[in-house]
Amino acid sequence: MDEAFSMFLEEFGPPIERREVPTSSIQRYKGKLPDQLLAYWAEHGWAGYGEGIFWMVNPQEYHGVVTSWLTGTELETIDNYHVIARSAFGDLYLWGEQTGASLKITTILSRYTTHKSIYTGDKMDKGIRAFMASLRMDTNDYGELFIPAKKKLGPLLHDEMYGFTPALLLGAPDSLGHLEKVKAVEHLVFLAQLAPLSPYNFSDF
Repeated sequence: MDEAFSMFLEEFGPPIERREVPTSSIQRYKGKLPDQLLAYWAEHGWAGYGEGIFWMVNPQEYHGVVTSWLTGTELETIDNYHVIARSAFGDLYLWGEQTGASLKITTILSRYTTHKSIYTGDKMDKGIRAFMASLRMDTNDYGELFIPAKKKLGPLLHDEMYGFTPALLLGAPDSLGHLEKVKAVEHLVFLAQLAPLSPYNFSDF
């Protein structure tokens, strides 16, 4: 295990809901995602961490999610993106084939942030190591609701997330009482229909 993944595990702890990654999936993303990420898949599988606050996922399962969010936006012209990870509340971490760790979507608010990675071209393996080492538990939480949600609703399975019902974009308060366990892919596609995806600006903070 390399140092970056060790740092990640120190922050998040052991995996849950681990799934073995088939060789066919590793071959599918060869040349599209960093070799180092594919090595992580082979060794650690796809799994949840931090008791389910963060998930390493199968990008193929999220292809429709990417299409739902990016079609018709300027982002779809920039790169071919793949979801490599997500949070318990539906934050999506997207990897660009040319731009690396360059896009994150906060789906419950229909907002995105872009990042110009220095790790492109032949530096992609360094980029995925930097990405893993930089992840933090608190930035994958939403309003410190993860622990209360897990206590009230139970732990997540690999295909589930905590979603607000009705959605925040439909006017629901962001309170524990409006959280439910929902199927992740279906809910993320639903959220993409509610409001145009727009960039964060300083007035949001």
